[in-house]
Amino acid sequence: MANQLDLIVTTAMGLESVAAEELKKLGYDRLTVENGKITFSAQPVDICRTNLWMRTADRIRLKVGEFKALTFDSLFEQTKALPWADFLPENANFPVTGKSHKSVLHSVPDCQAIVKKAIVESMKKHYHKEWFTEDGPQYKIQIALNKDIAALSIDTSGDGLHKRGYRQLHNIAPLKETLASAMILLSRWTPDRPFVDPFCGSGTLPIEAAMIGQNIAPGFNRSFVSENWPLFQDGEWNRAREEADNLANYDQQLNIMGSDIDHKMIELSEHNALEAGFSGLITFKQMQVADFTSKQESGCMIGNPPYGERMGDLKQIEGISRDLGQLFKKYETWSFYFISSFEDFESFFGRKATKKRKLYNGRIRTDYYQYFGRKYPIRQETES
Repeated sequence: MANQLDLIVTTAMGLESVAAEELKKLGYDRLTVENGKITFSAQPVDICRTNLWMRTADRIRLKVGEFKALTFDSLFEQTKALPWADFLPENANFPVTGKSHKSVLHSVPDCQAIVKKAIVESMKKHYHKEWFTEDGPQYKIQIALNKDIAALSIDTSGDGLHKRGYRQLHNIAPLKETLASAMILLSRWTPDRPFVDPFCGSGTLPIEAAMIGQNIAPGFNRSFVSENWPLFQDGEWNRAREEADNLANYDQQLNIMGSDIDHKMIELSEHNALEAGFSGLITFKQMQVADFTSKQESGCMIGNPPYGERMGDLKQIEGISRDLGQLFKKYETWSFYFISSFEDFESFFGRKATKKRKLYNGRIRTDYYQYFGRKYPIRQETES
């Protein structure tokens, strides 16, 4: 395989710029940012680094080729012409998935079958074989058609990157780890400041904050499908993990608290914090949001309050929004950040957000309401 690769970082809608900022901090530049994805040139070791370090990305994909395809014959021939043997070993297990949007070739099953056949023909020519056992490492190939442009890529992650490995148990409507990280990164919270999540549920926001605060790579305690690829024969994965371990600041003191009105959620959060390695470092407390008190200055409250039919009735949502507004008045040096699909959130909170950003919680379109505290450095806040 060539040393120079094209990687695609996929994200949820609305998180592209946050993920791009992460990539820049990891040292990558010349990024091409589009809806739901970021493309950039990289080396093989960067597959390891990005999978380990990206907090807000869904997956890291290896781009094989891209071309216009208006007929099945064109799709077959152009797929066959790509250098598949540079990526797939002789015994590769390569299932093909697909999707099509606003394209002439709209039958996804047909496109998948054609791509699979074309890859087999390409490999026959290179390996001089008529049959492939497919009993080796997995290379999950995707054919994605968008406005007649066919993009072929290989998944390097396996399970989605939101699966950090610590949340074996969760509540009914959990906040995705990648979205939780994005909310924290957008707040510009730093580990020297208090952090509070008054609706902690299964503990995702406090745990993600702890990982950010101690600079722990979110993928450090999980595995990735590409770890088994022959491409990585020179210890790239081991070196990337050693780098992540060396960069972590396990001694960083943290002041993080999660609370919830449901004692079962507190037990769940404590269990997940233990799995994540933060037992005793994060405080969890059963409490309704109106009872929150603190003598500390310049704290950061980030939360996912109940909203929608799935998570609470309208009166409850209105009451919680009012309670949050009262806290903001009481704690003038604190900054408050809440994600909600409740359209009247600002009205019941009692004031317009300093800044508002559209985000998607799964398929639910939400707004991220940001209220900046009086003494918090405005110079940093406006960067988000």
